[in-house]
Amino acid sequence: MKFVIVLAALLAVALAAPPSNPESQATIITQNADIDPQGNYGNEVETSNGISAQEQGQLKPNPSPKSDEPAAFIAVQGQFSYTAPDGQLYTVRYVADEKGFQPEAAHLPVSPVA
Repeated sequence: MKFVIVLAALLAVALAAPPSNPESQATIITQNADIDPQGNYGNEVETSNGISAQEQGQLKPNPSPKSDEPAAFIAVQGQFSYTAPDGQLYTVRYVADEKGFQPEAAHLPVSPVA
């Protein structure tokens, strides 16, 4: 009888444990970052589960700052890639500057030309 109770308790613990998620076991394969005294930077990272990202930023003067805006901003360009659960590789390229965040990818909708 004691064996059955112990076995039932072990089974209950095993069933209550969260499922193993391979994404939680991902490790960083490469990581590089650089920043210069002027505020320009670059970084890249790649993980064991196929995620990669690269980004570069450059400090630029704000051409016509208003009183509540900074005199300079960082213009950024980069990309990231990942494999979705369906096995499809997705890559997003982007620019972020005075015009805002502007992503481009084959799987994203494109706005009509104004």
